[in-house]
Amino acid sequence: MAVIGYHASQEQFSPADLLKLAIMARDAGFKAINTSEHFHPWSERQGHSGFSFAWLGASMYATGLPHGIVCSPGYRHHPAVVAQAAATLSQMFPDKFWISVGSGEALNERITGEKFPPKSERNARLQECVYVMRKLLAGERVSHRGLITVEEAKLYTRPDNPPLIIGAAVSEETAGWLGSWADGLITISRTPDELEKVVRAFKGNGGENKPMYLKVQLSFDRTDEEALHGAYDQWRTNIFESSVLGELWTVQQFDEVGQRVRAEEMKDHVLISSDLRKYVKWIREFEDLGFEKIILHNVNRNQENFITAFAREVLPAL
Repeated sequence: MAVIGYHASQEQFSPADLLKLAIMARDAGFKAINTSEHFHPWSERQGHSGFSFAWLGASMYATGLPHGIVCSPGYRHHPAVVAQAAATLSQMFPDKFWISVGSGEALNERITGEKFPPKSERNARLQECVYVMRKLLAGERVSHRGLITVEEAKLYTRPDNPPLIIGAAVSEETAGWLGSWADGLITISRTPDELEKVVRAFKGNGGENKPMYLKVQLSFDRTDEEALHGAYDQWRTNIFESSVLGELWTVQQFDEVGQRVRAEEMKDHVLISSDLRKYVKWIREFEDLGFEKIILHNVNRNQENFITAFAREVLPAL
């Protein structure tokens, strides 16, 4: 049986509101929390972007649940600083923190004014960052010169057990690449057939017996029409291919391309329904693919209704 978690979307809610929602999700029966780590939201309509590492300490203390974060070390955040943050959270909350790492998006990482490299270089840079982070979390003194530079870094506060470093992937190609070096896989929901290809690529290149997590984008509301409208309002700027999502670099650009999206297109990217039985069926299909953590992200703004309804019917059925 998979652990069912709640996704705390930093782009859509203020940190104070997210903390209340995380506590509400815990009380409703969700068993883990995952959060995003952005500098900008994907849209002006979303309108928030708190500093996730600060928020994590408060939420982990308030809820007592395991937490994870999706982060892109090597640009805004030097990998030594990310390792220090991960070590601090893992020391305070033993075995309750994981970090997912990805190659990043220009939307967040270009704010430093540095060149944002192409995907192939971002992948190589990510692997260097993880190499550095692992050495630091193991207690080593690290100097490194490559795509990133580290000079005489050493973590003096470390957990007994370092956190898992999970690789974030959307494509089969990236999933296969991650299988050889990441501690696990996190991906996003698509059709079972598409997900099966990602799972097979990950397992076939070293990921066998490593944990796999899934973030499920859904939109639940009182009616199908409200669920579709909520998804379209909040998430239409997030449905593009990763090559687009990674390269656009202002909120305004995302809003401009989002104007070209039709509401009906959301059904190809988000699970949209007012029928709770459908969500039970969908989640069971994801469980059958071997995902051990399934993080539910209700992409519309009606979070309290989602949490209450899923606590009543979906979580008990699972």
